[in-house]
Amino acid sequence: MTMRIAIIGGGTGGLCLAQGLRKAGIDVSVHERSRTRTERLQGYRVHINPHGAAALHECLPPGLWQRFLATTGTTSGPFTFVTERLRDLMVIDSELTSGPDPASNHHSVSRISLHQVLSDGLDGVLRHDKEFVGYRREGEVVVCEFADGSTVEADLVIGADGANSRVRKQFLPDADRVDTGIIAIAGKHPLTEETRELLPARLTDGPSMVMPRAGTGLFTAPHELNGASSVNDETADHDPVLFDNTSSYIMWAFAADNRRYPDDVSSLDGEALRALVLDLIDGWDPAFKELVACSPAGSVSRLPIFTSKPVEPWPTSNITLLGDAIHSMTPFRGIGANTALRDARLLCRNLVEARKTGAVRAAVADYEHRMRDYGFAAVRDSERSARQFVSENRVGRTMARGMFRAFQAVPPLKRKVFSDHGDS
Repeated sequence: MTMRIAIIGGGTGGLCLAQGLRKAGIDVSVHERSRTRTERLQGYRVHINPHGAAALHECLPPGLWQRFLATTGTTSGPFTFVTERLRDLMVIDSELTSGPDPASNHHSVSRISLHQVLSDGLDGVLRHDKEFVGYRREGEVVVCEFADGSTVEADLVIGADGANSRVRKQFLPDADRVDTGIIAIAGKHPLTEETRELLPARLTDGPSMVMPRAGTGLFTAPHELNGASSVNDETADHDPVLFDNTSSYIMWAFAADNRRYPDDVSSLDGEALRALVLDLIDGWDPAFKELVACSPAGSVSRLPIFTSKPVEPWPTSNITLLGDAIHSMTPFRGIGANTALRDARLLCRNLVEARKTGAVRAAVADYEHRMRDYGFAAVRDSERSARQFVSENRVGRTMARGMFRAFQAVPPLKRKVFSDHGDS
């Protein structure tokens, strides 16, 4: 059976799906609004959990899977919950969250490097400078329209165009994102021989979740290159501090309810945002102030935190959605990209099987049913973590800190509770 599949959006989920469909010999095209492969390269470290790793392993050709592994970063230390005075609350050793099979393991990767891997080998499939403006149906065919006046016909259109999806706005106009009232400020501290000596091993060796007594939180995670890089000539001239595919660094993200910020926070530049965080963490261990103060202003940005609300089942058709286009979530728990990859793997499997049976509509319906279930469960988990991260409830935060200390004191209990850490 011949299927023409058009994917709108060349992000993580859309590109992973395209790789899997192309590997299976299915006619697929990806339409990305960026004018070039490197126009919008940006972002920080991405945590790939076992769901994401399994999807990449299944969808990528063997050579690209090996290239992905070669571009992942490494951390030598555990995941640690600490107080603002850098005192341990609980330490999750790596053996609780890792295993021998890379396809079912945890990985750290630059978002830019991941995009480069996922884009590779898609000549003739990935089409840039294609800004989607809408679609129309002509019988059983969907005609996608682009800002340059061009169109493409498809038997199935997949909206993978991110949290502000134009496909979703036309297809499910009542599904929208909502502001959580939380604002994160994130930055990157370059890791060199000199800067490494100024920070404690707790911050340079592994991820840390900082839990002050109430109202704010800080997450830090080192991204150590393992000696290989996916950099190509197109990106080599970018500043490695801002385009993080050539140098090691510690990513940090400070978050609080917007009531803790000044009214003009949306207008602050990187330098002012950095100064604001330094003021808000006054009294914390000096290592955290060193981490923030020595992060280049150009790497510091404000991130308003949005989420989505569950969507009631819709009639299955020849248009569907994937990743943030349908279940946009907060960055807390680090599961957004992994859920998009999980979508890509499931939809790819279903469509490959449908090519044999001809039951495309049933394949899409099964995907949508299962995706809504785990996708919006991830949305709820992510929002709950975000609320807890910035909770003003001092009693609740004190109890949580005590709970972590209890887990640390009883290793079997800690192992049971955190053996699936980050897998949601």
